[in-house]
Amino acid sequence: MKKRVGVFGGSFDPVHQGHTHIVNEFLASGVIDELLILLTPDPPHKDKSAQAYYDHRLKMLELAFADFQNVVISDLEKSLPVPSYTLQTIQYLKRENPGYTYFLCMGEDSIASFHTWYRYEDLLNQVTLVVANRPGITSKHISKEILEKTIFLNNSEVNISSTEIRLSEIEDTVVPQQVAQYIRKHKLYT
Repeated sequence: MKKRVGVFGGSFDPVHQGHTHIVNEFLASGVIDELLILLTPDPPHKDKSAQAYYDHRLKMLELAFADFQNVVISDLEKSLPVPSYTLQTIQYLKRENPGYTYFLCMGEDSIASFHTWYRYEDLLNQVTLVVANRPGITSKHISKEILEKTIFLNNSEVNISSTEIRLSEIEDTVVPQQVAQYIRKHKLYT
């Protein structure tokens, strides 16, 4: 039986308790054996000028998931051609690890805009989507072709946003304690 690997990518700016919660939900789902967390260096759809430097975001991910079993933090996308499209990442992973079955893990907010992703139809031919519920998001208007390749988790929801964190006081209840200490030490988001 092939190893089942979930791929959970993002800018993680900063990584927060919502991310750690959703990672636990992905791992507990029984769908995947391992979760690969990919830090996106330059997301094509985000304003780079407002981001913390890549190395800071990578270090915060490592701190946040240091005690997690079956989680691998990866900087793979930093070595892939720019812009960083999920399709090219998945194609690379499948070429390098033909013995693995890959699943693309995301929050429900991401599936709502999935039809706008670069060559999303080709991506659907490569992976099954594993989607965690997010507060206030509905999947009613998702196309049938996307829904047919999607597994929805029955997870509890956490309402935390990286954008809101960057605009407010950093609290240990919103980001993992080690991440909060790192943010304060390096004066990020101030």
